[in-house]
Amino acid sequence: MRRAVEAVWNSDAPWAAVSRAALAPVSIAWRGASWMRNALYERDILRAEQSPIPVVSIGNLAVGGTGKTPMAAWMANALMARGARPAIVMRGYGDDEPQVHRLINPDVPVVVNADRVAAVHDAAAQRRDIAILDDGFQHRRLARQEDIVLVSSDRWREPIRLLPAGPWREPPSALSRASLVIVTRKAADAASAQSLMQRLSKLTSTGKGAVATLAPDSLHDVASGGVRPLSGLAGRRVLVVAGIGDPDSFVLQLQGAGAIVELRRFPDHHVYQSADIAQLARDAGAFDHILCTLKDAVKLGSRWPREGQPLWYVSLRCEIEVGGADVSAVLDRVLAARRTHD
Repeated sequence: MRRAVEAVWNSDAPWAAVSRAALAPVSIAWRGASWMRNALYERDILRAEQSPIPVVSIGNLAVGGTGKTPMAAWMANALMARGARPAIVMRGYGDDEPQVHRLINPDVPVVVNADRVAAVHDAAAQRRDIAILDDGFQHRRLARQEDIVLVSSDRWREPIRLLPAGPWREPPSALSRASLVIVTRKAADAASAQSLMQRLSKLTSTGKGAVATLAPDSLHDVASGGVRPLSGLAGRRVLVVAGIGDPDSFVLQLQGAGAIVELRRFPDHHVYQSADIAQLARDAGAFDHILCTLKDAVKLGSRWPREGQPLWYVSLRCEIEVGGADVSAVLDRVLAARRTHD
């Protein structure tokens, strides 16, 4: 289903253009509803609720594949390194993202609640002093100190089309609410990511932007916990399992490491059935390795057959390539805001 939707969004085929044209009236209605809701908040007709601790939101303008989870995890780690006690707050669509956060930063509580206001109060009750709101840009009922918006350079396509005719929740003009835009890249080149960042940062309330790379780091055996360097994939035939928002960039990264890749694509947040796992385990016998993302590993690991080909996941390394000073300034402002919430 997801592949068909993305084909409608991105394909140049005549049938896709006809589909987009048919969906255009719904996109116009979506834009109008979004504009109206934002206008109500900007005019204080609807009011954001204040929180007992500072909130920094990590969000996006489009659906899926921008790197919110690794960026929120990076933010939590950076704040801890500066002496803070952060919590991750999220709606918890699916159970994979909370588990990923708990594995990456086991010392950071993950508070899952569709009511993000209640979740922040819960975090404060756990003596956390900063809440990191994962996927919070459109959740305007909760006031925040900083709004960081991620845009994927790998998935950038023009013209901009709003849901359901395209993947955009809001147009780039919505960055006027953001204090920082971070352009993420996986397989996209650094120059194009920086050019996009310079363009989009002009739309933010501060004029600030950064570029972050989300690079594959190492291979981890799901069963044993063993670690191997990514260089071991060079020249190897690899079956890749991906139930994420942007599997194509993941494949390009592995190919960049020299792997010969065959992809098994599943929808984002896919709930793997026993039949899925059995088929993947059988197919893996024809390959040198079978790999997945950490997001998939938390769902597959405990159910993966111990006989046959071991399952490995690829960890990601998040690095700020451009705009490190502006990212640090955001961290400093969030840390300073703790004093006003005491």
